Formats: sequence, structure tokens, C-alpha cells
Amino acid sequence: MNLDKDKYDVSDLKALMKRLRDKRNGCPWDIEQNFMSIKPHTIEEAYEVADAIENDDMAGLKDELGDLLFQVVFHAQMADEQDEFDFDDVINHVTKKMIFRHPHVFSDGHASGANDVEARIWERQKELERRLEKSNDENHYLDTLTRSLPALSLANKIQKQVHKVGFEFAHIDDVYDKLDEELTELKEACAHGNPEAVVDEMGDVLFCTALIAQTLGVKAEESLRQANLKFINRFNGVEDLLKSQGTNLESATLDDMSCAWRIVKTTDSQTP
Repeated sequence: MNLDKDKYDVSDLKALMKRLRDKRNGCPWDIEQNFMSIKPHTIEEAYEVADAIENDDMAGLKDELGDLLFQVVFHAQMADEQDEFDFDDVINHVTKKMIFRHPHVFSDGHASGANDVEARIWERQKELERRLEKSNDENHYLDTLTRSLPALSLANKIQKQVHKVGFEFAHIDDVYDKLDEELTELKEACAHGNPEAVVDEMGDVLFCTALIAQTLGVKAEESLRQANLKFINRFNGVEDLLKSQGTNLESATLDDMSCAWRIVKTTDSQTP
């Protein structure tokens, strides 16, 4: 690998990764890693890409996309060492898959618009893939779902899949009633002081909440993320307001913070 180049390319990145994993002359930390130990870093880098996009930070996005690409190269190098596949195989596979999923571009298919692509063509092609790739061990309808997705995202995908075969409530009011039922069961579990039952019933409440989002056409993960960011911004406003009044979070009472919260919330609702 030439370390004095003005501009590096993918081949240089692959060579760098191979050198880092070299058992004689590589980096001890990189050599010790495996798929499981690297997985959390891969997930973190994907979220950092999303964060750069949300902040409209193009310089940060370039940096984070590079970090995410490095994760891909890292996993591909480890797979190559096990004679499973290499980076070029990854490129080849995803290119073929994208050609297959876009018959309206690369074949004789037709799409009337973006919604048509997502709702009809994309889903049809992915279903064809699932049928072609389904192994003998995958005997259930939901086996193809990625179970390590964030919980709310997985809940929405589960619900979307089962809705395709007609397993759904007839009306949104029925889903609201189901949420009331689950909340009642959660309260009962809390009253009985059963920690395991509380965890189980809390999961049912969250799943039902995600079901409401799915029924309303809302992405639960994104909706909760927006709520998280809104809370952070409002709580920052509470902190700033308290500081302007000569106090801080540590010395403020709950009444002080609640009053500040109402003021900040009212200001937010009046902001165009």
C-alpha cells in the first residue's frame, strides 16, 4: 500500500484493512476482533450517519459515511479470512440485487411514481427473493424478518407483514381498545409486584403502541425519535429559563421545573 498518495480509492482501503488484520505486522486490536465484537460499532456508525443527515452536516456526513464503509470493509476482510466471501463479492451481490429489484429501470417494467415503486414493485421483487432464497429451515412466514432491528422498527415490520395476509384489526378504535386492555394488564402486574409480568406486559403495551402507529401509517421508530429530540430541546429550554431566573437544575424544585416546562411548551406551540 502506497502511503504517500494524494488520493486513495477503494483498493487502498481494502489493502489497509488487510494490513491492519495481518497477524504478524498488523494492529493488535484489529486482529482480535470478530463479527460479534465489531457489530456494535457497525450499528453505532449507522446511527452517526443518520445524525449527520438530521443535522444537515455535509462534512460530518462525508466523515461518517467513510466510517460506515470501513465497517463494511472490516466485515468483508474477516469473511475473506474464513473463505466465506470478500468485498468484491459484496459489491457483486448488492449490484445484482438492485438490478433485480428495479425491473422498471433495467427491464421492461413500469413505475408510475415513487409510491408505486415502494408499494408494488419493491415489495413484489423482495417477495420473489424470499421465495428463491428460503431454505428448508425457514418454514414460517415471519422467518425472513431481521430480528436484531431496533425493537419499534421490528414491531412495525412484523405488523406490516401480518397485515398482508389479513391479520389485522378491522378498525383503529379496536386497536385503541386493545391498548386500554394492555394498560390494564400492566397495572395489574404492577399491583401484584411481579417484575417478570411487568416486563412482559410493558412489552405488550409498547407493541400495541407500535401497532397504532402502523395502523395510522406512522413509522414508530421515527415518531419516537422525534419525540426524544423534542423533549431534549424543551428540557434544554427549561434549563436555560431556570438559569435566567438565577437558579439551576440541581437547586430547582419539581414545581420550578414544571412551571418552566409549561412556559417552554407554550412558547414552542406558538412558534411557526
